[in-house]
Amino acid sequence: RHIESFTWEGEMEPMEAMVIYWSKTGNTEKVARAIRDGLAAEGAAVDLWTVEEVGAVDYYDYDLVCVGFPSYQWAPPEAVVRLLKEKHRAYARQGRVQVNAPTVEGTEALVFCTYCGQHTGIDEATPAGKYAGQFFAHLGIRVIGEWYIVGEYHGNEEASTQGCLGDIRGRPTGEDLRRV
Repeated sequence: RHIESFTWEGEMEPMEAMVIYWSKTGNTEKVARAIRDGLAAEGAAVDLWTVEEVGAVDYYDYDLVCVGFPSYQWAPPEAVVRLLKEKHRAYARQGRVQVNAPTVEGTEALVFCTYCGQHTGIDEATPAGKYAGQFFAHLGIRVIGEWYIVGEYHGNEEASTQGCLGDIRGRPTGEDLRRV
């Protein structure tokens, strides 16, 4: 667990944000850390956890909840799906899943997804991001963005050099992470 707190000048309280991620090869972890660093640079207090570390945190305790993962066959990895479903079930038991999903003020979400898109590009990642976003939308948490970031396909040079995105070795690059 990594916590960074900052104090803003004036009367405004710092934004409370959390970044939760799952990464097998390091691509998604790089993006998660870039998001954390960008938020912290703007004065936010940021908690950074892996899916395995996050525990029983309450989304509603945060102004911004960021969840990231790689796209595996057009879906989030099973560990991410398990977390999203467990949180959804827990909130449903609390009565926080309501018909028409009324928007809850004070908490928003950002979904980020790394992908290599070797066959069909961004279309391989979009279903995973949309799927994850629905877990927040059903809780009334507005999804303010879906970010899709190209990452190298580790362990398969052909997929990293001959896919529809061309040569993606070394991605996400420093420039990719600065844009994040």
